[in-house]
This record gives sequence, structure tokens and C-alpha cells, in this order.
Amino acid sequence: MYAHILVPVSFEQDRDLNAALRVARLLAGEGGRISLLHVIEQVPSYAMSYLPQGYVNEARRATEAQLADIAATLPKASAHVVEGHSGRTILDWAEAHKPDCIVIASHRPGMQDLLLGSTAAKVVRHASCAVHVIR
Repeated sequence: MYAHILVPVSFEQDRDLNAALRVARLLAGEGGRISLLHVIEQVPSYAMSYLPQGYVNEARRATEAQLADIAATLPKASAHVVEGHSGRTILDWAEAHKPDCIVIASHRPGMQDLLLGSTAAKVVRHASCAVHVIR
């Protein structure tokens, strides 16, 4: 069993969050804690003028509330929302908070992923702890 598990949360339809949470709960056992992490991608400055005033802050508050609701369903879980590039920010958060394992949901890779790489692939390649990928 792991003492601390990180579960990066993407609210995209093609990710199986429920499966990732089930696996994290099993791997944590009774004593482990689970950290849910959502990364808000930074909006480019040129696009900010097209968004309604306060949109980014409101979106962040809604995301924090949604993640807190999910964390409330798990024993010893906490919710964290940060800004940045998803792959790099997940790795930075993991480096700072030292989870034993990362459980990440992934989609089936397509041509774009072969050229650019996916978030899950980046985490698998560069994480300093165990990584469990859910497809």
C-alpha cells in the first residue's frame, strides 16, 4: 500500500476519473491519503480580452468546489487547484509534495499525441515515483 497517492484530475469526457479514484482508493488502503490535483491551463494574454471580466476567477472557484466535492467522497483526501502547463505542473507538484504513487487517467493516444506527447506520457517518463495509468 502507498502512504500518499496523487490523482491528477482532468474533467475531459474521455478520461475515466471513477476508475482512477477506485484504483487510488485500493492502493491507499486504510492508512494512505489521496491528493486530487487539477491544473488550470493558463489563458494566453491575447485571448484574455475575449473572455468576460472575472471569468478566470469564477472558473477557478467552480473547479475548486467540484474537486472538493469529489475529495469529500474519499477518506483522507484533499483537493488542490494550480495553474500551469498540465504535464510539467503535475511533475512539479509531485516533486514538492513527494507522493509514493501517481494514478493518472489517460485517453487512447492518437496521431497528435505521437507528435506532441500526452500529459500521462510525460508524467510516466519523468516522475520520480511509481505511476499507474488508467485507460
